Amino acid sequence: HSRLDIKLVCEADDRETIEALAALDLPPHFEIVEVPDRAPRTKPKALNYGLAGARGDYVVIYDAEDRPHPQQLREAHAHFRDAPPEVACLQAPLIIANASESWLSALFALEYSGLFRRLLPFLGTRRQPMPLGGTSNHFRTAVLREVGAWDPYNVTEDADLGMRLYRLGYRAETLGRFTIEDAPTERLVWVGQRTRWFKGWMQTWLVLMRHPVRLTRELGLRGTLMFHVLVTGMLVSALGHPLILFFIAMTMWNLFFAPHATPFELGMFVLDWFNVILAYTIFVGLGWKAMGENERGRVGFKWRHVPAYWMLMSIAAWRAAIELRRNPFFWNKTPHKPSAARKISVE
Repeated sequence: HSRLDIKLVCEADDRETIEALAALDLPPHFEIVEVPDRAPRTKPKALNYGLAGARGDYVVIYDAEDRPHPQQLREAHAHFRDAPPEVACLQAPLIIANASESWLSALFALEYSGLFRRLLPFLGTRRQPMPLGGTSNHFRTAVLREVGAWDPYNVTEDADLGMRLYRLGYRAETLGRFTIEDAPTERLVWVGQRTRWFKGWMQTWLVLMRHPVRLTRELGLRGTLMFHVLVTGMLVSALGHPLILFFIAMTMWNLFFAPHATPFELGMFVLDWFNVILAYTIFVGLGWKAMGENERGRVGFKWRHVPAYWMLMSIAAWRAAIELRRNPFFWNKTPHKPSAARKISVE
């Protein structure tokens, strides 16, 4: 018996999309919301603009290219109804449909599988801070407004909001019904998207670490440690990965041309190799175990490109650090090509 209002939020200068939507003769519960052409031109600014007109008790965010499970809204409503009031957000898992199209999309599918079907459910069940995904987040509208909604200047607004909810006494849990997405298959598109994500994570880290003592008090010791594992650790590993590989290469060079390497050099060489191989194994293993047989078949042996994938992440992280200094609020849009895999099996 609930009313479903759907707001199609578009930038005012995107006349092509607005005119295409207007030509569809949409039912009355659809509303086209034109966001004024003013800085910052970011997704969170548009979401805040759309939220101002929200009338329901719950709000869910879907990207235009998403294909959510037809029962996802019902599951979210039932979950909210049974959950305690401090559960302010429910995150649906995101599944990549076009894993078979390129090694980039295959590794993206592995990454999302481990994140949305292993890590985030683990954090939710243990009442830990959760960096949200950018879509398929279901919110209690009143709580979303209470905490200040999205930061319009943060280009990874989902992670920022997930941490802020936890700081203010709320938490997130996960759903079972998934949303299907398509991953970028071109290197430049992937790097541009990931650069924006890393820049937003850096913004989130800088904002939260302005007052580290207060942050620890608000998150608690366990929450603070988890924040540093999730955000600080991810940034350090992405930025430092090329340095580790460089050290390994230099040590191998020295071992080859100077056989009398010191015990310290040998120890560091073994330790670095162990860390790199362990990181690659965990990355692949988490995603692979969460996938069904059909998904694994689409990934195939493309997991062998993990070293190249991690190097691209490092490139994106360093680009993000430079862009954070030069153009912090620039939103690099990600074009999405329709995939042939409109429906997939996750069994």
